[in-house]
Amino acid sequence: MIAGKRTAPVAVVTGASRGLGRGIAISLGEAGYTVYCTGRSGKEPTGPWRGTVADTAGQVDGAGGRGVPVICDHLDDDQTASLIDRVESECGRLDLLVNNAFGMPDWSVQDSPFWERPLSLWRDMIDVGLRSSYAASTFAAPLMIASGPGGLIVNTSGPGAAKFRHSLPYGVGKAGQDKLAHDMAHDLLSHGIAAISIWPGLIATERTLSHLQAGDVDAIAGLETYMESDRFSGRVIAATHACSDLMSLSGGTYYSAELAERFGVTDIGGACPASRRCLYGAPLFGPVQDCEWPI
Repeated sequence: MIAGKRTAPVAVVTGASRGLGRGIAISLGEAGYTVYCTGRSGKEPTGPWRGTVADTAGQVDGAGGRGVPVICDHLDDDQTASLIDRVESECGRLDLLVNNAFGMPDWSVQDSPFWERPLSLWRDMIDVGLRSSYAASTFAAPLMIASGPGGLIVNTSGPGAAKFRHSLPYGVGKAGQDKLAHDMAHDLLSHGIAAISIWPGLIATERTLSHLQAGDVDAIAGLETYMESDRFSGRVIAATHACSDLMSLSGGTYYSAELAERFGVTDIGGACPASRRCLYGAPLFGPVQDCEWPI
């Protein structure tokens, strides 16, 4: 339980039907959160891969938390606003927002020039991804501020923010997530609300493992060293939210593996995934408290 919170902390995880979002939600349940799990999939998956928000919410319950499934298309601002209104009505506060909604069609993992890609990829990765993170944060911020200091907004991003990965819209979206967290941190600093961006490793989701097996993405030497379960980032987020020096991190972008080392977090079975810093280098943005404010 987060210091200063008398009852279970409340989280929203967007894009929680499957993959990384599902894993984050379940791990937050493991840490005792009430988790609002959002996505477009109701009773049936919206694509070829298994998983719905109802499935995820049930797994949050099984992990020890309370899962609340919410069907929400984050392309629709009214639906996102209604989500936050529901959280306020039912819980009276919001402690943690994880912006994870993102569209990545299966074919888009293969690299190709931007002019050979359909324009719909911009919608999938910028509108569903980056813009929905901005919208959710905009609607959530007043409730988080009213909830008191100690809140946290997390954007899930990746090294595509700094190096070419997959496609132009992919990189623009990831870079935007990092800058969004950094600039939100400036605005939220005086309210005691933190905002960070995280770079997970290679996540062992059903889809990722399938693409690796099919040779759709390039394998790298020592791949298993950087492989993380879908539960790992959620454990890292829970530990980060609970840390006593949360505001000292606000505005920064972090490898999940490096935060895990800092807070003593391990993956399923006690594994300690390695940081991919040696492959992709340092993130661009550090904490806002380390920045020089403009004169």
